[in-house]
Amino acid sequence: MDAIDRSLVELLRGNARLSYAELARQVGLSAPAVHERVGKLESGGVIRAYRAEVEPESIGLGVTALIGIVEDSDADTDDVLEAFRQMPEIESCYFMAGVESFLLKARVGTIAELEQLIVRLNRTPGVASTRTGIALSTKWENRPQPIEPVTS
Repeated sequence: MDAIDRSLVELLRGNARLSYAELARQVGLSAPAVHERVGKLESGGVIRAYRAEVEPESIGLGVTALIGIVEDSDADTDDVLEAFRQMPEIESCYFMAGVESFLLKARVGTIAELEQLIVRLNRTPGVASTRTGIALSTKWENRPQPIEPVTS
């Protein structure tokens, strides 16, 4: 990625709805050149998706939980991960160093729904135990870090 690609990524991270014409204006290229560069960033896996960031409470997902998973020593990690993928409440899954193998971020509508999710997780083959923290509020999330300029 060169400096222009980095600028395009930075602009799209701030507002994924910018038109090619506006991106071109801001980076000093033509719209077709920007279209080609963005296409290469997409096909190369740098840009993975475009999403609407929605207020979770407005769509009935007012409870956010961080759930640590301790995996059984004889568990098949791929099977455990596939079981997690089948649970739509789980938004993120991180493989961890330390006692817990995974850290999950889950969103549900109620504490009762969280309880049901935790029961399902604990019944998942390969899961030895869980540890759950409930977020009281979200101060920020998904904050993009600035992209460092290319140094020669």
